[in-house]
Amino acid sequence: MADSAAVAQEAAEESQSHKRESFAALALGAIGVVFGDIGTSPLYAMKEALHHSREGGASELAVLGVVSLVIWALVLIVTIKYVVFLMRADNKGEGGTLALMALAQRHLPKRSTAVFFLGVIGAALFYGDGVITPAISVLSAVEGLKEAPGVGLGIEPYLVPIAAGVLVALFMLQPRGTHRVAAFFGPIMAAWFLVLGGLGLFHIFDDWTIVRAFLPHYGVMFLFTNGWVGFVILGSVFLAVTGAEALYADMGHFGKGPIRAAWLSFALPCLALNYLGQGANVLADHNARFNPFWEMVPEIAYWPVLVLATAATVIASQAVITGAFSMTQQAVQLGLLPRIDIRRTSETQAGQIYVPQVNTYLMIGVLILLFTFQTSSSLAAAYGIAVTGAMFVDTLLFFVIVRYMWKRPVWQAALAAGAFGVIDLVFISSNLLKIPDGAWLPLVMGAVLVVVMWTWTRGAQILTEKTRRDSVPLVELSEILKARAPHRAPGTAIFLTSDPDIAPVALMHNLKHNKVLHEKNVILTVVTTETPRVSEADRIRIEPVNDDFKKVFVSYGFMESPNLPKALGLCRKLGLKFDIMATSFFLGRRSVVASAQSGMPLWQDKIFIFLMRNAANPTDFYKIPPGRVVELGTQVSV
Repeated sequence: MADSAAVAQEAAEESQSHKRESFAALALGAIGVVFGDIGTSPLYAMKEALHHSREGGASELAVLGVVSLVIWALVLIVTIKYVVFLMRADNKGEGGTLALMALAQRHLPKRSTAVFFLGVIGAALFYGDGVITPAISVLSAVEGLKEAPGVGLGIEPYLVPIAAGVLVALFMLQPRGTHRVAAFFGPIMAAWFLVLGGLGLFHIFDDWTIVRAFLPHYGVMFLFTNGWVGFVILGSVFLAVTGAEALYADMGHFGKGPIRAAWLSFALPCLALNYLGQGANVLADHNARFNPFWEMVPEIAYWPVLVLATAATVIASQAVITGAFSMTQQAVQLGLLPRIDIRRTSETQAGQIYVPQVNTYLMIGVLILLFTFQTSSSLAAAYGIAVTGAMFVDTLLFFVIVRYMWKRPVWQAALAAGAFGVIDLVFISSNLLKIPDGAWLPLVMGAVLVVVMWTWTRGAQILTEKTRRDSVPLVELSEILKARAPHRAPGTAIFLTSDPDIAPVALMHNLKHNKVLHEKNVILTVVTTETPRVSEADRIRIEPVNDDFKKVFVSYGFMESPNLPKALGLCRKLGLKFDIMATSFFLGRRSVVASAQSGMPLWQDKIFIFLMRNAANPTDFYKIPPGRVVELGTQVSV
């Protein structure tokens, strides 16, 4: 008995050890992916904020004020808003704007167009931010070469080409997948944060009175002293918290606990120490204000820190690129974008996907920004507006969550969302002042994407309504076929359709032109749920119509990639047996023509037709064996 008790205790301890190890591994992974953007902000945030102050960052109040504003922005926006509150609003473990939109829609009494639009705007702004982050991060690290021992200002004309080379190499790596090198992201970023904290701690003693920056009134005094300029400075201070939404968006990859633990016990203290160290260094030497981060680095450690900073900015850029791929997958599954070629780069890791079109567009956008703005300071003028907008969208959706999911009174929901909303609006207003200096660019990109998403959604809706009006209900067709039985072909035919209640176009054409009906006919509808993933047990639902037809519903979450042959293999357990390689898949291919009399303006019709023509082939998208597909076309006007 004693032996068995000892064995049980040993097993329990081993299990607990594995859990701790797993938690630690997830926390390390979160440091590598989640905090990349916010972890590289010290390279440029402090420099930009001090540069815009009335005294050029030379006064004691300017330094204390900026450091105080940065620290309290990290506390209020990142820690309280995202880590404490918003991370509680998870969609089956997933976070991010589209996951939050789907969660809000699920708990509302009926679907809301306003909530839908908020999700679209948030997603569009995310892409706007995603183009700037790699450019400013990598360029700010490469600019450290100007201060490097033995290099000097002669390197300046080559900084942009060097940054471009690093970024092109990163984008070219995407088709191969990053799962092989992702294991190094955590340790590299952990080393980077330790360097940030170590440099900060070392320089705090240059002028230890910098700890007064923990008092918020220095930030308030600084803003009032600078008047209108103080308001402009808030836009630069916000650079310190860009990437905060990543904590929420990547929640499904690492879990709430590891992200919270990594932020509160490691990332936040290291960042706070670094900003305090930068401030103390500037107080001790006013000339350090022109490049406060690189002025902190001792000459003996300069090159290792420069290499580490470049690696950290590449990792931060990778996190944004991966986030754009993931956002695209969600948008396609939720019907906001047409089908796009999405490829898996790892069979074992669900999040490892590659979207060729998005990768190409991002690379072109990043390079255009790089060669247009030339310096990280110029890029900083365009940075921030998209992020603040996306954060404000999260706040508005948070109101819906508090009111309808958590069932709180209206005043409590308004108070919770209003407190964050005021902070968001202050930062949005400040960043709007950057519009003449380049902030218009992410806004224009966001607006274009909103138009694209709205056009695709509205066009698909018009097409569905038109098809429904011009089609025969499936039940009615069944009665007609009983009266006039067509010739029977052996085997099973699967007809893909988005509306299972009407006879698919491909079925009607098959009857009209080939005058045959297969022995078994499956009306197949792919359903996207408002949850990130669907369990295999809930994947398939079968509804018999009569002896000729069965409806099959295949459900996927908005984070999943459809694979119909694999899903249809589950039908055997539910009594529907057929050989996938002896089955024909019938797809209706619609040729869409513009019509001035439709529900959309002519210019929008043309955008929709362009999107339709460039959508991924459904055969590839749904992983259907190409040799088993029959496509039958029809012309529709929108």
